[in-house]
Amino acid sequence: MHGWTGKTVTIDLSGGRISETKTDSGILRSYIGGRGLGVKLYCDAIDPDIDPLSPENILIFATGPLTGTPAPMSGRHAMVSKSPLTGTIFDSSSGGFFGKELKFAGIDALIIKGAALEPVYVSIENDDIKILDADKLWEKNVRECTDELSSAGRVACIGRAGERLVPIASIMNDYFHACGRGGLGAVMGSKKLKAIVVKGNRKPEIADDGAFGKARAEASKLLKEGASKGLSTYGTSAMVNLLNYMKLLPAQNFRKSGFAGTDKVSGEFIKEHYDIKGNACYNCTVACKHVIKSGAFPGYEVPEYETLWAYGPDNNNADIDAIIKINRLCNDYGMDTISSGSTVAAYAEIMGEDIKELSGLVKKIGEKEGLGEELGRGSKALSISRNKNVGMQVKGLELPGYDPRGVFGMALAYATSNRGGCHLRAYMIAPEIMGKPMKVEPKTFSGKAELVQVFQNSTAALDSLVLCIFSSFAISEVVYANMLSAATGMDYTVEEFRKCGERIWNLERLFNIGAGFSRKDDTLPERFFESGGLNRVEFDRALDEYYGLRGWDENGVPTREKLKELELL
Repeated sequence: MHGWTGKTVTIDLSGGRISETKTDSGILRSYIGGRGLGVKLYCDAIDPDIDPLSPENILIFATGPLTGTPAPMSGRHAMVSKSPLTGTIFDSSSGGFFGKELKFAGIDALIIKGAALEPVYVSIENDDIKILDADKLWEKNVRECTDELSSAGRVACIGRAGERLVPIASIMNDYFHACGRGGLGAVMGSKKLKAIVVKGNRKPEIADDGAFGKARAEASKLLKEGASKGLSTYGTSAMVNLLNYMKLLPAQNFRKSGFAGTDKVSGEFIKEHYDIKGNACYNCTVACKHVIKSGAFPGYEVPEYETLWAYGPDNNNADIDAIIKINRLCNDYGMDTISSGSTVAAYAEIMGEDIKELSGLVKKIGEKEGLGEELGRGSKALSISRNKNVGMQVKGLELPGYDPRGVFGMALAYATSNRGGCHLRAYMIAPEIMGKPMKVEPKTFSGKAELVQVFQNSTAALDSLVLCIFSSFAISEVVYANMLSAATGMDYTVEEFRKCGERIWNLERLFNIGAGFSRKDDTLPERFFESGGLNRVEFDRALDEYYGLRGWDENGVPTREKLKELELL
């Protein structure tokens, strides 16, 4: 098999059994790999009403047909399960080198089922797969666990937050790369699975080297010409000043727009005051990740935009040193910085005062201790328990730092996202603010329903290759389809590539409907519809238009005609 490896591995931790099967070629053709493959395998195996933390739930690691190939930005892998935070089907992807190593070990999908009685970790070296005792690793945080195992290969693991089943726990790989959102670290912890360490030496086979080389060269050229230089220079922290200037930087739990201390938490400030260097994922020339080389924080990772926002403006905090420490703390505990920071901001609103000792509260969340246990359940649960409507979330997932009152396409994308409040299901900031691939007026719903569903379909397909979302700033669907065709030997047109993404999106929607979600959940916090915000009538009209374009009924349920068209019936 070309592009794909043709192998799916299932590990039953309850019985200590390891089995291998041939990955279904029909599924690969229709769902590509990565997110799509994981979603299909998950939906075929699990009922939507499953308890995410029960032994009967499964957790899937999946690579894509371009993972580990010479394609640019091809070091990623995807994970799929049901979120203990949102109750939705949930996929999350991560960069670094773990995905490439899993692919080099010959694995399309790694399915974890059951639960061990005592802590274990999985060791993979090509065909040699073992379940090993992790008693000495349990209670260690991410850096210490990774240090212990890294001599044997690339490591994906949970910290103490995952062990304690904190619903916002992440799965970390290569120290600070995260499958960060939705609490999949808690799913891993519920199975008493501390880590997976993997090493492989089998490069993926390419069906047509000549055609692939041509398509890869075109992709690299487009990236060089079109990728943001700011990402290479500052990382995503370059967005802080830009969004503040555009009046799209929310502050104090979205109660305000703009932040007086922005200059102190910006990418420009970090570059001027810290000695930083780029840290690239596998086969990436952009190197948006940065680490601090020297000074007070040698070896510390530079916080991403979302972390700078969540523990900066959203918590009325301009202390960059404190944010750098909190970022390291969250990564070490294995904890989502968006959900944790946003929930702390919601708590601060309830209390009527800023939280002065953020690091201490973050530790309590990671330890599931005292107030930290309540905050670790996320802002929706906090709002319910305190009877205060302060959770800035959709379907239980906290919103990132882009104010939807100024980017209406992003508002619709948040509301309709299958995994909840997420900017990466359809990154409408690209056309509405950055003008990529085209510039559109941000403060209107006109045309946004069509654009949002196009972006959602394309992103679902991209997440299935699996390539970095930042590649879409420069690389077209034509080039993606050409690389996919050349790698696998299966001819994909642009239309077929998009259709795969649409199929994945609809399958996720069906799962969520089975889990109890409906039109009532495709909305935003009421705060955004209050005076000076979004217009509810215009939003509902855009949602109706979106459903119609998707081939769904007025309640957001895919019609039989649409399901037949997508071969989901």
